Amino acid sequence: MQRIWVIAGFLCAVGLLSTAIGTYGYRQALLQLSEKAAADLELASDRLTSQLQVYQELAVLMSAHPDLMSLDDPASISRAQALLLDVADKTAAVDVLFAGRDGRVLVAAQEVLSGDVSDHPAFERAMQGSLGSSHGVLSAASGQNYTWVSPGGANRIYSYAAPAFGSDGRVRGALMVIADVEDVERTWRGSTEAVFFVDHAGLVFISNRSDLLFWKRPEGQIGLIPPGENREFSATQIGPYELWHLGWGPYLPRTALHLSRELPVIGMTGEVLMDVGPARRLAALQAAAVAAICLAFGAFLFLATERRRTLADANAVLESRVAQRTCALTAANTALRREVAEREEAEAALKQAQAELVQAGKLTALGQMSAGISHELNQPLMAIRQFADNGAAFLASGKDGKARENLGRISDMAVRMARIIKNLRAFARNESEPMGKVDLVQVINTAVELTEARLRSENVDLQWTPPETSVFAWGGEVRLVQVFVNLINNAADAMSDHEERLIQVAIEQGDRLAVTVRDIGPGIEDPEKLFEPFYTTKAVGSSEGMGLGLSISYGLVQSFGGNIRGVNADKGAIFTVELEYFKEGKAA
Repeated sequence: MQRIWVIAGFLCAVGLLSTAIGTYGYRQALLQLSEKAAADLELASDRLTSQLQVYQELAVLMSAHPDLMSLDDPASISRAQALLLDVADKTAAVDVLFAGRDGRVLVAAQEVLSGDVSDHPAFERAMQGSLGSSHGVLSAASGQNYTWVSPGGANRIYSYAAPAFGSDGRVRGALMVIADVEDVERTWRGSTEAVFFVDHAGLVFISNRSDLLFWKRPEGQIGLIPPGENREFSATQIGPYELWHLGWGPYLPRTALHLSRELPVIGMTGEVLMDVGPARRLAALQAAAVAAICLAFGAFLFLATERRRTLADANAVLESRVAQRTCALTAANTALRREVAEREEAEAALKQAQAELVQAGKLTALGQMSAGISHELNQPLMAIRQFADNGAAFLASGKDGKARENLGRISDMAVRMARIIKNLRAFARNESEPMGKVDLVQVINTAVELTEARLRSENVDLQWTPPETSVFAWGGEVRLVQVFVNLINNAADAMSDHEERLIQVAIEQGDRLAVTVRDIGPGIEDPEKLFEPFYTTKAVGSSEGMGLGLSISYGLVQSFGGNIRGVNADKGAIFTVELEYFKEGKAA
């Protein structure tokens, strides 16, 4: 029960704090909105007054134009009308006219108004020697300017009248400039918040929202009503800010901040409605953020407390289970250590067996090549003996030149025998070597030399043209030699029953290094089992091998990060060994 009261109190405190933060944030947002609304209203007011001032100055300047001084004959009237028409076209005025003291229009650009403007408020003011101005709605049917008529079929105009003085200093007439209000407000309509201008009669005469035009403010009220209707309206005061609650259509905010500004220059009051929705959302977001932080902190404290209590309860149960689990884990750990030791021993035995298989493959290849190698060594030995006997005879007869020639031949034969023995020793050595930079051309040359004797004895023609420059691959030199010796020997074995025997070895340099070994034998019987251990197509009990050569070669090439594959060609088979290029800085 106590826990429930604590939670309820905490939630009440969070609610009060969030409300206070939301209220403060709302007032701060209203302050920013008020500054922006005032700036927008000032900008719209300045834009309107500056645009109307153009027509005011035009009226003052044109009133003293020489072409308007004398309008007594048709020629001067025609000239004056052309002048006024040109001015109206260039300034986008609805009409520019000149009227005499009696109000009769003497000349006009468009003749928008009727022939008599004596009752026009702006004209009446001009006849007093001052600049006059007025606004109203021009009826299309009658051409009369009124302060208020129904907006249907009417244009809003703003008129300026400047007095024209005669040589005696008396007012002899007035020049009137009539501006189209809609043309003036077209440049800023919809570009800001809802801005409207109300005249002294409470009529909305200019606005960037056409929905508000001709709305009227009843005397003694602050709201507006449309002609012949009654729309929802109420106002509230939050500190120094006046908020209007509206239901005036989709293009006006439902709740807006209202500001006004007097514009005595044009005889109107500028007003703006700034939507307070963003301010409300910002304040609500601030309140929600504070509430979320407080609730998260409270939840964290509650969970921490509950966790401590739960942990205390679970600790006793846990301690009782620890002893039981310790015994079980000790037994499992002992069994796991024993299993790991057994796996390590099995892995070591497997590596030893693999090494022995590789060495067995080497020795098998050496056994196949033994007869040819013996011939290769015996032939130089017999030549050395013959050259030695000849050298002794030449020395005895005093032919030192001939003797030196024979000794040079003996040295060449010894070098040849040393190279053969060196390759055999390196090939037969049972030791691992680190991977690194390998001259692929030298590797293939060594494999060709090791198999040369056998191929010659079996009349196998080997075509191998080394590239002019060295090609370096990533791998182990001795193991790569074993791979190519196995491939060349397998190719020779495959053609043992053929009269024509040909092996082609080539290096291809593309994205990866590739060495191809091609024969013209019967091809591969079962490519899927080609690299399986103990797979062979030789007769059972044959002394030529146990089917491990290609399997060993496959494993060696895979250890270098390469690949080996065999496919049948139109005649014979093609084995391709793919290797990586050597790159500086690559770790072995």
